[in-house]
Amino acid sequence: MPGAGAQREPAMGHDLYEIIHRRRDVRGEFTGEPVPDDTLDRILTAAHAAPSVGLSQPWDFVVVRDRRLRETFHAHVREEREVFAATLDAEAAARFARIRIDGVLESTLSVVVTYDPERGGPGVLGRHAIADAGLYSSCLAIQNLWLAATAERLGVGWVSFYREDFLRGLLGIPAGIRPVAWLCLGPVTHLHDVPDLERHGWRSRRSLEMARHEDRWDGRR
Repeated sequence: MPGAGAQREPAMGHDLYEIIHRRRDVRGEFTGEPVPDDTLDRILTAAHAAPSVGLSQPWDFVVVRDRRLRETFHAHVREEREVFAATLDAEAAARFARIRIDGVLESTLSVVVTYDPERGGPGVLGRHAIADAGLYSSCLAIQNLWLAATAERLGVGWVSFYREDFLRGLLGIPAGIRPVAWLCLGPVTHLHDVPDLERHGWRSRRSLEMARHEDRWDGRR
């Protein structure tokens, strides 16, 4: 124990805050260079250390390196991009056309994170009143993975333009298990200071003041 007046070492939390704010959803900056096996193991270990409701650990991680699988998935993502684009008005469609939505083929590899609602059952402690608590747990594993990859100076891109049934069939994921996220992973040239959707004028970030409420919801949306 340090004595009174002893100088403390800087808190490790300062590094964590820097990593949180440096994290980006990467699309066009992947280099395709290898990810060392020990680095990938550290990242997945960090993801696997996430908290989970009832200690159910409902996630699994499918590491996808096969080029043909990635090409097939990429073609599906392209199709779903067009489906979404068709729902936009002309102005929004023009903005969307400038936005890149994936780095499936350019990234070194991908990690698909899944959710198994049967894991830890029957009677998952803490899930009886909030059915989605297990799904939230898988999202916590994704966040751990993302922050760990950022700490390793790697980029991550979450691809959400896919149908779950398609991805389940492509990777042989059993029925009843949800593929929650396809994450592109690998070295990058850089991480942008401003996130892509802000840079392209799709949305602006809300201030904390707009998101914070005290005791009761105050009517802001």
